[in-house]
Amino acid sequence: MEEIKKDLQKIEATVLSIDKKLGEHLAVHRIANGHTAEQFKENEKDHKLILNEREKLVDKNAEIFKSLDKKLSVSYDDFIRTTDKKRHWPGVYLLWEKLVKAGDIYKAKYKGYYCSGCEDFLAERELIGGKCVYHDAEPELIEEENYFFRFSKYREKLLKIIGKNKIKILPESRKNEVLNMIKSGLKDISFSRSAENLPWGIPVPNDDSQVIYVWADALVNYISALGYGSKNLKKFKRYWPADIHIIGKDNLKFHALYWPAMLLSAKLALPEKIYVHGFITSGGQKMSKSLGNVVDPFLTAEKYGSEALRYYLLREISAFEDGDFTEEKFNVRYNGDLANGLGNFCARILALASKDKISAKLKIDSWINKKIKQTAKSVDEKMEDLKFNEVLAIIWDLISFGDNYINKNEPWKISDFKKA
Repeated sequence: MEEIKKDLQKIEATVLSIDKKLGEHLAVHRIANGHTAEQFKENEKDHKLILNEREKLVDKNAEIFKSLDKKLSVSYDDFIRTTDKKRHWPGVYLLWEKLVKAGDIYKAKYKGYYCSGCEDFLAERELIGGKCVYHDAEPELIEEENYFFRFSKYREKLLKIIGKNKIKILPESRKNEVLNMIKSGLKDISFSRSAENLPWGIPVPNDDSQVIYVWADALVNYISALGYGSKNLKKFKRYWPADIHIIGKDNLKFHALYWPAMLLSAKLALPEKIYVHGFITSGGQKMSKSLGNVVDPFLTAEKYGSEALRYYLLREISAFEDGDFTEEKFNVRYNGDLANGLGNFCARILALASKDKISAKLKIDSWINKKIKQTAKSVDEKMEDLKFNEVLAIIWDLISFGDNYINKNEPWKISDFKKA
């Protein structure tokens, strides 16, 4: 599920980059996080890897993601990884120093339940039956002495920022979810892990016994990709703050609360908008190897083409809620919309154009022009709200309108048309 969920995020970002038409003023960044505890545990369990071999493994995985981007015709301006010591690590160190100078980093002992899938300590109220709601696994009880971030210090500021849409969160239901998190109380966050227990990460400045917490590392990628932490701040000054972050619902807390608090502490500008989409299920169930319902995006794109897969994910999956993918549903949408809908309409138009000489001076009925303009206006409005599925529904309504027009008016029989 994680792989195809990220496919949806990448496709949505590509669509937005095309829609905005901002040319050089638009930067789309693709981020690969290589410092997760989950990756460390999997490597340790399955491969018995030493650190340099783990690095080779994440290098290999990064290339797989790049090849998938190419397969899906995903476009971006930059691909940056958290393992990049030259571009990313200096930004992490600089932000850490800013948090220290603000008095927001201190050392203390901590005991809590850690979910390696979420890369987060979970409160008991966040567990159902003792398990993480997103990963259906019991978190690990960890007791360590770590560095903490004074997250609680920013409770009131975050309440105002989110409540007054200084950071606009879409959909509204996710904004309310964040507000409820704040109102329920914010506790300081463990911002490092013991290097003895987790040697895979960026060392804490002046303390090699600790590595920086994965989210305190990964979130900085948004600005390190723009040169934050380097001598060249041209891109950072030009592109930050971000217009939008595109995330899955399981990453909401980190982007809507942790990241703004970090930026406030470092006295940096806040992103303007956060778009939160749901999960992609398969046959109404979470994708799982044990259930045998995992969808391979490589195979699907190879079989049907990248454009067809991109269309399905944007058209069939709700902009804000969970959506379902099965090959049966894909075929229904593929045949109904692409083959019989768009395909049939284009074939008829091309056949008509090849038989008759069409003049560039041919007049279009005013009511057809009106329909086209109404469609363009509705598309712009829905795109502003990031409702990709509704945008495509509107466009396909115009295609249906054109098809019905041909059926009703039979333009090949109009003598004036043939003489034009």
